[in-house]
Amino acid sequence: MKRFYKSVAVASSGAGFCVTLDGKPIKTPAGAALSLPTRGLAEAIASEWAGQGEQIDEQTMPLTRLANTAIDRIAHQRDAALAQLEDFARHDLVCHRAEDPPELVAREAAAWDGPLAWARDRHGLDLEVTRGIGSVDQPHAAKIGHALADTDAFTVTGLLTAAGIMKSVVLALALADGRLDAAAAHAAAHVDETFQAEKWGRDAEAEHRLRALLAELEAAERFMRLAAA
Repeated sequence: MKRFYKSVAVASSGAGFCVTLDGKPIKTPAGAALSLPTRGLAEAIASEWAGQGEQIDEQTMPLTRLANTAIDRIAHQRDAALAQLEDFARHDLVCHRAEDPPELVAREAAAWDGPLAWARDRHGLDLEVTRGIGSVDQPHAAKIGHALADTDAFTVTGLLTAAGIMKSVVLALALADGRLDAAAAHAAAHVDETFQAEKWGRDAEAEHRLRALLAELEAAERFMRLAAA
């Protein structure tokens, strides 16, 4: 899309803030007002729009995309979003451990035991750990809905995005809470890949994929921080 505006600004809008293009508030793809909970998030989104060249590249506006998702989808489909997070908890990455070699077993434990114990204490997610390729029942996964009952749509959007990237609601919750930053959460989510790469090497395509996933995770982390500030 060709850039159609000259000026970008932030303005108060009801109980929140909006971004204006040539004085007109931005709307979401569904036509809703892009009403943002904090000035910090509004200013960050305004910076994305101000930084566009002659052509608007949506791939360079991750915060805008996440805000659109929160307003157009998550705010109206909260139960479905929480069900997705529950499903991630039922198959959480940190609960599925290697049987060997011992070095990998130790690395997984070092990266995952802490967040798993924290999720149990903080959110009541007492998830079971299994080894090998077998599955395990996770009756406590259903507690995710209760744990996030008062969480706003913007944070739920960030959590769902982070859980999808890492295949772990435990790591996503730790990221949202500030227990882990994006770099640490990303490293924890890819312990197995890093181990294999150290042993066998990693190709350029795999490196590119991991960098792209880290950038997405950093955007989700920043989105949640700014929405809560």
